Amino acid sequence: MPRLAPHIPSVPESGIRRILELSFEVDDVIALGVGEPDVPVAPHIREAARVAWAEDRTDYTPNAGIPELRAALVEKLRRDDGLDVQTEQVWVTVGATQALYQAMTLTLGAGDEALVPDPGYTTFSMGARMLQAEPVPYPLLPERGFLPDMEELERLVTARTRVLVVNSPSNPLGAVFPRETLQELLAFARRHDLWVISDEVYEYFVHDAEHVSIASLQEPGEQRVLSAFSLSKTYALTGVRVGYLVVPTGMTTTMRTVQEATISCVSAPAQWAGVAAVTGDQ
Repeated sequence: MPRLAPHIPSVPESGIRRILELSFEVDDVIALGVGEPDVPVAPHIREAARVAWAEDRTDYTPNAGIPELRAALVEKLRRDDGLDVQTEQVWVTVGATQALYQAMTLTLGAGDEALVPDPGYTTFSMGARMLQAEPVPYPLLPERGFLPDMEELERLVTARTRVLVVNSPSNPLGAVFPRETLQELLAFARRHDLWVISDEVYEYFVHDAEHVSIASLQEPGEQRVLSAFSLSKTYALTGVRVGYLVVPTGMTTTMRTVQEATISCVSAPAQWAGVAAVTGDQ
């Protein structure tokens, strides 16, 4: 048998998925390994998906997603995240996992480094390794309230660092970075001319803090942050796989090429379910 690409064995296995697979083999297991809502999908979302299938809305969609969903997401981003973005900046993806990998594909090359939170979502390190880049963990310690240590980040950054991954609210810690911390992280990225990839999947799961989208803190005209969001947790659609990536302006041609090379487009019925989710009763 021909050999695999030499960098593939270095891609770490997802411990979360391994635990989940083991749970499928045993009856009456309470699985705490993945973020899986325990509520049913809202009826109006189910109905939108059913209608899409019934009306045979199963053709290819634009690479970036159906216009109705992108328009709804633009309004949501303005209303809930303080992001004044154009439709061309919003790309529908196969969950936030693909959004994060797409962001890394755009910003990391072989031999580059990405600063990733530790503990953190496994895809941060897996995605970097898939691209032959090196994930460099920065610690989130309990004695600091699970917030990043800026002095430690300064020690970890090198001439090869290209990306800073920020995850607030944190998966798996649940820590929410205050506005001041996000401003410090953005200033750090400016000093070292880094891209910022922001994972905001758990944005609505905030109880005694304020979620701030780091992209909303950029200076006028600054184009540094790529933000990944998802409908999976908010609307109990984890297996439907609808997320979205918000990119800087001027990336339309590049994003279309990368999206076509990876997925072409997200399932059309799933996107119509997404429209109902974002525009319907919250």
